[in-house]
Amino acid sequence: MNDGSLTREGIRIHQPGDFAGMHKAGALAAQILDEVGALVQPGATTGAIDDFIRNRVEEAGATSATIGYRGYQHASCISVNHVVCHGIPGEKVLKDGDILNVDVTVIVDGWYGDSSRMYVAGTPSVKARRLIQVTHDALMKGIEAVRPGATFGDIGWAIQEYAEGQRMSVVRDFCGHGLGRVFHAPPNVLHFGRPGKGPVIEEGMFFTIEPMINLGRPETKTLADDWTAVTRDKSLSAQFEHSIGVTASGAEIFTLSPTNKFYPELG
Repeated sequence: MNDGSLTREGIRIHQPGDFAGMHKAGALAAQILDEVGALVQPGATTGAIDDFIRNRVEEAGATSATIGYRGYQHASCISVNHVVCHGIPGEKVLKDGDILNVDVTVIVDGWYGDSSRMYVAGTPSVKARRLIQVTHDALMKGIEAVRPGATFGDIGWAIQEYAEGQRMSVVRDFCGHGLGRVFHAPPNVLHFGRPGKGPVIEEGMFFTIEPMINLGRPETKTLADDWTAVTRDKSLSAQFEHSIGVTASGAEIFTLSPTNKFYPELG
């Protein structure tokens, strides 16, 4: 293992002791997301969910990575139905059947824990249920492709091949990213690609994998608020995200749900 230096692509190689810090930060993000589930009900507002998250981060003595980031003023992004990512919490009232991604990043002792997962208000449609299942499984297939000597193209291909095989599309406009003691760093982790292409994965790399999968076409557009990204064809979109570290034999997931609630119980 490298000793904390950068690869030629600028990807940091972390030391073995750094994994503990990432596990601690990831565990808090996961714990908060576990607790969010009870709040996702028809009639709830996305702003109320964000207020809960903000308070939980403060109670834990941690810091929200998103409050103040490039002017953003919320402790989460909450993306409902055809919103792909970066949905801004507010007065929106959830309706029965709405699906939503909640994305939380916390800073604990200088380490960043970043995770997102899907929730359902009430009972989802059959198509929404299947989209959520495929998106979750696509993430896990991407993580399974992680090992020293593989490439980032292998990760993207594992996700793309699976999602497109289910007749869904992979968003190209957003990607996963390196993290650690910074929020965003190299590499860009694309969720599509070709086997054997891209930087080689090395033990000690930390990054997120966070595929966004659409029921319709992959194209997105960003709204006038400069944050909210939506599907151009208004089709439903889903996303799951884990933060991981590369080990000698594969990947450790830093953001595992402590109560096994990462994947939603669909009504």
